[in-house]
Parts: sequence; structure tokens; C-alpha cells
Amino acid sequence: MSIFGSMKTAVSGMSAQANRLSTVSDNIANANTTGYKAVSTSFSSLVLPSSSGNYNSGGVQTSVRQAISEQGDISYTTSAYDLAISGDGFFIVESADGTPVLTRAGDFSVDSDGNLVNSAGYTLMGYSYDSGVPAVVVNGFDGLVPVNVSQSGLSAIASTSAYFSGNLNSEATVVTDTTTLPSANTSGVTDDTQKMSLVAYDSLGATVQYDYYFTKTDVTTDASGAVTGSTWEVAVYRNADAATGGTTSFPYSSSAVSVATLSFDADGQLTSATDTDIVDPVTAKTITMDYSDFTQLASDFSATGSADGQAASAVSSVSIGTDGVVSVSYANGTTKALYQIPLATVASPDNLTLLSGNVYTANGMSGVTVTGFPQTNGLGSIQSGALESSNVDLAGELTEMIEAQRSYTANSKVFQTGSDIMDVLVNLKR
Repeated sequence: MSIFGSMKTAVSGMSAQANRLSTVSDNIANANTTGYKAVSTSFSSLVLPSSSGNYNSGGVQTSVRQAISEQGDISYTTSAYDLAISGDGFFIVESADGTPVLTRAGDFSVDSDGNLVNSAGYTLMGYSYDSGVPAVVVNGFDGLVPVNVSQSGLSAIASTSAYFSGNLNSEATVVTDTTTLPSANTSGVTDDTQKMSLVAYDSLGATVQYDYYFTKTDVTTDASGAVTGSTWEVAVYRNADAATGGTTSFPYSSSAVSVATLSFDADGQLTSATDTDIVDPVTAKTITMDYSDFTQLASDFSATGSADGQAASAVSSVSIGTDGVVSVSYANGTTKALYQIPLATVASPDNLTLLSGNVYTANGMSGVTVTGFPQTNGLGSIQSGALESSNVDLAGELTEMIEAQRSYTANSKVFQTGSDIMDVLVNLKR
């Protein structure tokens, strides 16, 4: 072997230890960076052809490895907008130029536009509930919008659907006189009619009360006289149009906003419900009614119901669930879902390309990005009011630093020894 060869080998060793020291210094510098993943240096030998009596020293080469898939410790904070991922997955964030990238750094705060932005300036992306419950785009970032939590002022939502469930007494008397049916809107109804009321909301958030009247109108039997089915009428009126000053709400000043027919079989199970929608001429809204959970059994009348929508109310707080749903709570106690935050993953997270700002992009070695909602398909959950710490082991890094220093010094001694031998050879001529 040549003396120059051993000196070059020593130089490659010093260069490798310098790379090792660079990763150590980067890890130590980012020991307190939220969501930072440690990097390390791997060594592999570089061998040159040698003969049995002549050995040619090759050298060493290095490659950088990332511990992206290694979970960092989770610490809790006082901000509901600090988010940590427990398990697999990455937040999808957007840079200032609109490029979507991945990150584990969930130290988000509200910017001047109300968007959630982390300390590196990346905007959190999510799916909006504006068009209903969102569906995830598994193989791309289409449909994602900035998560905006600025909800100032008042908010009102008109009712579009409602339901009633309960039991209609199968032993109730059939009302055959149509003039006494609630749908006739005459001076009164018989005691066989049952009444319930339900509150809904118009587009301004004002309450609209509806009165529901349940009356048995028919019973069908077979040739032996056995009951095969029953029919009930459900008449609905605006409570604001009820008569005043008397002992009954009839007659109402306007006609019924809905007259539905409920049909039951011999077992008291609902078989059909027709003309169930409420069409309100005052609010110009249609409310879809659901009576499907009603039964007709030999028991007292009972009913419970609810309508969607929301009265005018101010925002009191914004919360983020473990499933990534961003919800706003109003002063009247109601809640509304605004966004759902997805998570993304790749087949080999440790091979992602690291960019400035503690973000990553997919490449050929990492595999393509797959998007999903938290707690589905192996993805982790989101913890609000928490941050994932760096996974750097500071004690281990200091040990690595000492080892790198020792190895660098040893390689420099090899180089120095080769230099001294060269001096001997040069001095032979003198």
C-alpha cells in the first residue's frame, strides 16, 4: 500500500466523524424544537482491491438516518390550539406559497386572519363542514382548506329536520267524526287526541313552536275480526296562530302546516308515514319530519322529539377532538362542527425528505402520501392542549459527541504519522 493511501483513508475517517459531529450538533440545537426528529450518522466501509501481500486501505463513507417514526414525549400546555399526534401520522400544513407539506410540529396559534399557523409559519389544513360531513381524499390534498377558528359575532341556523319518537296507545278510541279531527281546525277536538309541542328555529334564529296532534282515525280487521292495522293522523299547527282567550287552541288562525298519516301493522310497528314534511308559509322553510321510531302498543301515549338548527347565540369556545373535529360552542350550550383535521402517512416515514421548518415531503423511497382521519386505518389520535417534544436523547448525543471527538483525533494521528513517514522519505535524499 502507499503512504498516501493511508493518509487518504485517515482523511475519509476525519470527514466521516465530522459528519457525525454535524448530526450531533443539529440534534442538540433542536433538542427543544417541537416535533423535531433526531438524525444519526451510519458508517459503512469503502474497500479497495488488495492482493495477498499488499493491502490497500479504502476508507469509510457515511449516510444520514432519520428517526421520524419514533414518537416523542407528549407534554401538556394551556393552549387549546396546541396539537400533538399520539401514534402514526402527520399534520398537513401549507407553506406561504401554497405548497402542502407534512409535519409533526403542532404548536399552532391564531394569526390575524383567524387561521391556525405554527411557529414555522405553516398553516394547518382541514376539511370544512360547510357542505355537510366531509369525506377524505385518500390519495391527495384536494378539498383541504385552512382551518379558521375566527368566529366572532352571533350565529343562527334554521331548522331543516326534526324527529318524534314514542308510543301511540293501541287502545285509543277511533275518531270517526271528521269535524272533530285536528285537521278540520274547528272549535275543538275530542279527548282521544294527544298533543305535544316542538320548538324549531327560523333563519334568524328565532324560535318557532309547533303543536302536534295525534289522533287515531281507522282500524282494519280481517274476516275473523282480528285487527290487521291502524291509522293515525298527525296534524301540525303553528303555535303562534293558536286561538286565545278560550279553553282550547282551536281554531287556529291559519291552516295546518302538515297533516301526516301514520300506518301501523297488527304488531304495532310503523309500516308507512306519508306527507310528513312541515311547510311553513311564514318562515318559508321546509322541515323534514321523522316519525319512524313510533310504535303503537297497549301502553300510555309518550313522545320525545328534537329539531336541528340553532338560536342566535355568541361563540363561547372552540375545541378540537381526538378525531380531529374542530367544533365551536355557543353561549346557549349548542355546538357546531366547523372542520375535521386529517392526518397523512407514508409507507416509510424515516425516508421522507426533510425541509426547513421541520416539515417533510414524500419521495420515491418514502412511498406516496395516504390521507385519512385520525383513529382510522392505523392513524393516531390528536390531543388538544399538548405538544410532541423532540425525540432527541440529550445524554446520548453528548456521548456521541465525545466518541466523534476521540475518533476524529485518532484519525488525525494516522494522518500525522503518514506525514512523518513522508518526511523520513524526503530526508533520505539529503
